[in-house]
This record gives sequence, C-alpha cells and structure tokens, in this order.
Amino acid sequence: MNNIRSSSVFSPFDGEKKSGNITEIFKNKKVLITYLTAGDPSLDKTENYILAMAENGADLIEIGIPFSDPVAEGKTIQDAMTRALSKKIDLDDIFNAVVNVRKKSNVPLVFMTYLNPLFSYGYEKFFKKCADTGIKGVIVPDMPFEEQDEIKAFTDKFGIVIITLIAPTSKERINTLARQAEGFVYLVSSLGVTGVRSRITTNIGNIVSEIKKLTDTPVAVGFGISTAEQAKEMAKDADGVIIGSAVVKIIAEYKENAATKLAEYVSEIKKIIQN
Repeated sequence: MNNIRSSSVFSPFDGEKKSGNITEIFKNKKVLITYLTAGDPSLDKTENYILAMAENGADLIEIGIPFSDPVAEGKTIQDAMTRALSKKIDLDDIFNAVVNVRKKSNVPLVFMTYLNPLFSYGYEKFFKKCADTGIKGVIVPDMPFEEQDEIKAFTDKFGIVIITLIAPTSKERINTLARQAEGFVYLVSSLGVTGVRSRITTNIGNIVSEIKKLTDTPVAVGFGISTAEQAKEMAKDADGVIIGSAVVKIIAEYKENAATKLAEYVSEIKKIIQN
C-alpha cells in the first residue's frame, strides 16, 4: 500500500495554547465543520484553503491524511487522496503545514485518517506531534469503537480526543457509543461511503434525540451534505453539520484558484444554518 511516509523535518509548536477546545465551539451556535484532503492540489494550497474556510465561517476543519485504501470515502475524496499521494508528501510535511496554519489561525483542527498510517508512523510519535502542533482530535473510520484501546493510551497521554462515529445502523450500540463520546459525536447521515447526495432520507431528528438522552457531547451530522438547504435541515436537530465531498469537489474543479469559491460556499452555508 502507498502509505504516508515519515521523515525528520518538523517544527515543534505549543498547540494547547493556540487551539480551542472542540466542545467549546458548540456553545450558543450551530457549528460548521468542513473537510479537505492534505496536499490536494498542494500543501501550500491546503494551508490557504484552511485559512479561507476559517475566515468565512468554518468553526472546525478536518484535515484528511492521504491513504491508498480509504474505505469510508466515495470517489470524490478517493480521487483527492490519489492526487495528494502522487505529490509524495509525508506526515511530517502535513504537520509542518499545520504549524504554518497555526501561525495565522486558532481554528480547531482534527485529522481524518486511517489506522495504518498511524501504526506505520508510530502512535506515540504521531499523537505527540498532534499535541505539539495543535491538532485537537482524530477521526479513524476503520477503527471499531471496541478496538480504541489500541490508541487510547496515547490519545489520553497527549490530550487528543477520538471522535466517535455513530451510524443509522448503530441502534443497540448507540448507548455505549454516545456515553463514551468526546469532542463531538460524528453522526453519519446515510449508509455507504462519503459523497454528495441529492436526498438524505435518514430520520436524523430521532437519532439525535436518542443520542442527547445519553450524553451532553454535541452532535454533528456528516456524509452527503452539500447544499445550503440540506445543511439547514440537518442543523434543525443537530448541533452542527459536516461538509466534505462538496468542498473537495470545489478544490478539484478550481485547483490552485479555489480560495474565493471556498470562501463564498462556506459563508453561504454558515449563514443559513445560523438562521
């Protein structure tokens, strides 16, 4: 597999002083979370696009670590990861990009990743650098909740939260998942992989209500949300919305010139979920 490589270039950074607590961003507002793939079309542009989204309403940004077998992703993000992997960037390059963002913005950042790159890099090394650079959490879609102990000692040691995913099929597991969730609950809106959907048919309100009976941890809905109307509908019940593939599609279309389009898109979504 073409996994992200490790290298020795890295600038330490006191992330705890520079980035906010994840749960705090949900106080008194509907939160907009956006996603982009690191290195697509380049790491310099990744930095620019994070800043453009943060300046125009994104409250938290997920940074996808490129991986050759992203089982939770649809074609849009798969293609973005393929493009990023072709640039031969490594995890330390991505950490350095985070350091550069931190010089200009305190927007909370989390990594969306798969377990293999973390294992290859080394759990202790990875989570220490997350703490040093101000990464506040990780989303690991191929790691079952019951197997979190593999990394939990390291995330606890360095103050990194593991974002819990809850799907419409979780049902009897919701009790366990919700009670132990930290940061925010990532509620998957639809079955299948990520990607823009014309309709979301899951009864999100019922699932959010069930989760909120079990935990005070905020709930954000993702997978398939792309239009302002969809975002507004999801935000009626949830504490926030997560938009990934729609952002990545804008980057794929406009490449090095996507900043303005991203700013316009994020600003539109943010305004409508607040109303």
